[in-house]
Amino acid sequence: MKVKSQKRNRRPHPRYSSRLTSKHQATVPKEIRAQLKLESGDEIVYELLEDGTVVVRKSSPLDLDYLHAINATLNEWESEEDEQAYKNL
Repeated sequence: MKVKSQKRNRRPHPRYSSRLTSKHQATVPKEIRAQLKLESGDEIVYELLEDGTVVVRKSSPLDLDYLHAINATLNEWESEEDEQAYKNL
């Protein structure tokens, strides 16, 4: 009996990498910029899935996922003191 070995495709999708600078900045690889149609000044959204996967995509003008992501940074203005200070504006 002859056993045929099967080649496994362990990487079904192309992989790209970049290195973080000391300021934690990274260059988005050219192929990813092209696929997402990114231009200078565009914003990108990082979505962290439960399994640890990170999804990167271009933010759209009314991107609800993006708005939910930044919402956590806006709660500093929700104190009672702020409400009182700005209620008549």
